[in-house]
Amino acid sequence: MATRRAWMRGLAVGALAATALAGCGFQLRGTGLRFAFRTLRLQAAADSDVLESLRAQLQAAGVGVLDTLVPSAPGPGPALAAEVVLQVLQDQRERVVVGTTAAGQVRELALRRRFRFALRTPSGRELIPPTELLQERELSFSETVVLGKEAEEALLFDDMRAAVVRQLLVRLAAVASLN
Repeated sequence: MATRRAWMRGLAVGALAATALAGCGFQLRGTGLRFAFRTLRLQAAADSDVLESLRAQLQAAGVGVLDTLVPSAPGPGPALAAEVVLQVLQDQRERVVVGTTAAGQVRELALRRRFRFALRTPSGRELIPPTELLQERELSFSETVVLGKEAEEALLFDDMRAAVVRQLLVRLAAVASLN
């Protein structure tokens, strides 16, 4: 009985907080972005979790997303169906050992998510020059809790993916006009 009351009290406090935040104009960063284009072509060598998340976010914002998995030269062709072309130059996950014990066992890892891209018009005019987005996290490591550290590593990579997608969306929304 007491746990049910505590749960109901927590629910009421959460609803009150959500109402108060909405009333004061609070909005999550990266939501409500407006883009100067209605269609975008993703040009990448392979699909990735960043591209899947980016595609979903753009479509939720009303942008049509077309895919090209094999990069092609700018100019006439299928890229003309889109107003802009997002060319993915690099999408890489890195796991680097940065610290070891005296016995040579891994003590600390650096996790990196590197994403390089460029945005241009179908005719080849550059809207965003080649740009690199880099996220880095440190992870302590212990061989006695390998499974827990693997789960923590997966969560950190997921957090970095979300951060890269947020940064990318903000940069795409900052493109003032296509003219």
